[in-house]
Amino acid sequence: MTIYKHELTDAAAERLGYRFKKSELLVEAVTHKSYANEAPPADDVRHNERLEFLGDAVLGLVVGERLMSSHPGVDEGELTRMRATLVNEQALFQAAERISIGEWLRLGKGEERSGGRDKPSLLADLFEAILGAVFLDGGLDAARTVIELGLGSQIETALAESSGFDPKSRLQVLLQQGGHEPPEYRFDHSEGPVHKQVFFVSVWMDGREIGRGQGNSKKDAEQAAARSALENQYTVDRLAVDLGTQRQ
Repeated sequence: MTIYKHELTDAAAERLGYRFKKSELLVEAVTHKSYANEAPPADDVRHNERLEFLGDAVLGLVVGERLMSSHPGVDEGELTRMRATLVNEQALFQAAERISIGEWLRLGKGEERSGGRDKPSLLADLFEAILGAVFLDGGLDAARTVIELGLGSQIETALAESSGFDPKSRLQVLLQQGGHEPPEYRFDHSEGPVHKQVFFVSVWMDGREIGRGQGNSKKDAEQAAARSALENQYTVDRLAVDLGTQRQ
């Protein structure tokens, strides 16, 4: 076991960019419940479910922090939906494959025969367990480094594309990142019978109209107006520059 710990610690240092001070934490992180159940009771083998629990919490904290700092003014519901695109089994499975940690898994014989080493759920759990172990051994900054290594490209893509955001949220983020007030939506008029009305809304930035939309409800019309502003983003960007220049 001592030789195994050293080999595993060296491999982790190379692939994770972090060297464990307490190698037993890393061994626990890569030990599946099936392996622990088959080990003799005297060996007192610990499996990784507790570390997985901790790693999940650490991951949620780090990703949540990134989303809040990158998208000021966006409400909790939108942030939650965006985090769900990053913190899920498929994303964590891809992270585990990206840094090739599946071969470290200690599996019971039955789980090994059934292809457990390639199961997305087991690899996703492994990534979280290792993250929990890194956090206990080296703190939040070390854990953040591992998250960036495994999920960094996905996080950056999601931030750049504002995945999961509706048009109103994306427009609000765009304007606030440019130092402007949130967009203003103005109800213009409605047409048609009461049971089948069409609503017309315009969206304004710093006193100037930047988009128009219509829909079967005021909410839908506001989304359409925001979408039209985003589709003509050059106008929004140009206006933002002009207004910024005027303020100087």
